[in-house]
Amino acid sequence: MFLLQRNLAKSWLQTVLVAVVVGLPTACVAQSNSAREVSHSQSVVETHTKLHSKTSPRPLGTPLLRKERGGGEVTPMNATRYQQSNSTFADVQTLVNLGPRVAGTPVMEKASTYLLDEYRKAGYVTEVQTFNYSKFEDLGSNLTVDGTTVQGKALSGTVPGKLNAPLVAVPNVGRQADFAAVNVKGAIAIVRRGEIRFSEKAKNASAAGAVGLVIVNNEPGNVYGTLGEEVKIPVLALSGKQGNPLIQRVQTASVNVNLNVNAQRRDVTGHNIIAHLEGVTQPKIILGGHYDSVPGSPGANDNASGTAVVLALARNLSNTPTARQAWFVAFDGEEDGLHGSRAFVNTAGSQFLSELKAMVNFDMVGVNDQLGIGGTSSLTTFARNLEPTVKTFGSFGGSDHAPFADKGVPVLFFYRGQEPNYHTPGDKKVDLKLLNETTQVALDIVKQIVSVN
Repeated sequence: MFLLQRNLAKSWLQTVLVAVVVGLPTACVAQSNSAREVSHSQSVVETHTKLHSKTSPRPLGTPLLRKERGGGEVTPMNATRYQQSNSTFADVQTLVNLGPRVAGTPVMEKASTYLLDEYRKAGYVTEVQTFNYSKFEDLGSNLTVDGTTVQGKALSGTVPGKLNAPLVAVPNVGRQADFAAVNVKGAIAIVRRGEIRFSEKAKNASAAGAVGLVIVNNEPGNVYGTLGEEVKIPVLALSGKQGNPLIQRVQTASVNVNLNVNAQRRDVTGHNIIAHLEGVTQPKIILGGHYDSVPGSPGANDNASGTAVVLALARNLSNTPTARQAWFVAFDGEEDGLHGSRAFVNTAGSQFLSELKAMVNFDMVGVNDQLGIGGTSSLTTFARNLEPTVKTFGSFGGSDHAPFADKGVPVLFFYRGQEPNYHTPGDKKVDLKLLNETTQVALDIVKQIVSVN
């Protein structure tokens, strides 16, 4: 999930993760409902077809880079739960085994090829929509205190810079009133994460005269996030483990530090994977989720889980009338700022978008017991009436449904909330029971959305 500010966790999102190392063949996976660690030991997608690039996307509903008739067996509607579960987990496992799926890398070409093959096996025509964007890259950023260097993460959108200045702790989370309580002019401010967006913290720091900003995570692990908009000072994020002792120290004693934010931008090409039945040029509903992950993270929950659920929906619906109303999309470039979904809506014509009843997005649906939904109020109410067990949450943006909502398309967002391995190398766990539950709930809701006038 693309992160603007991750302080959205609710009590209903909390759960205990049980990690089980997968040492069994994938055929055995469906027999367990516990959260599983996805194995990296198997060799997957050994060969792939290199995706060609274009300088700009072509109109949707027409052939893009490639378009091939689906082949292979179509999953029957009466397929056993065992078979469905095995396929869903196998999709997650395959994507995770590739390694971090960072946009613009060869790994994403392999992931794209896998998804294209699976959709074609399910009987769908596939399209590849290419788009270009400027990708932010952290080349290694850190903070040095008394000769000891700790590694941090440059937030996407920050300006690079090297600074030597006093480190000043700002109370609370860095609101304007918090900065008014201390003097940060000419200093590097350090604040805690939470409550307001990273960009707002940075703007407040700059307005107060700070020359740099350090944001400390409210959890032990690192922060992978974006400012969402350009700011004028270097911004570095530290893990809670590294940053909390530093905040405590500078509250009682002055200390000079060296801040090094080493970042750049480069042009990359992203690939959205689009699948639909032959002849379906104007869907009533789009089911999607992003298939990229952040650097260093295998992205099991974020978001191989959502990608696998969309594939499962495609397989389940392939022989139904609903499939003739649907497009299935795997978005690229989400973690860099929703670039894939933005390219999709910017390429689609206004008539195409106006004919959509809904865009349904799946992001991080493999961990945490409580299934949540967000989005357009009419759709969330409709979904809750059908499935009273799901909960609604207040967050609206932060994932690939947002660009559709900006264009006036009704959206529904399936999400199970934050978890400790979010955007970390530990994101290897998914709960097969939760993937199946998400798929079944979504099937019921999607069929009703399409059928209602």
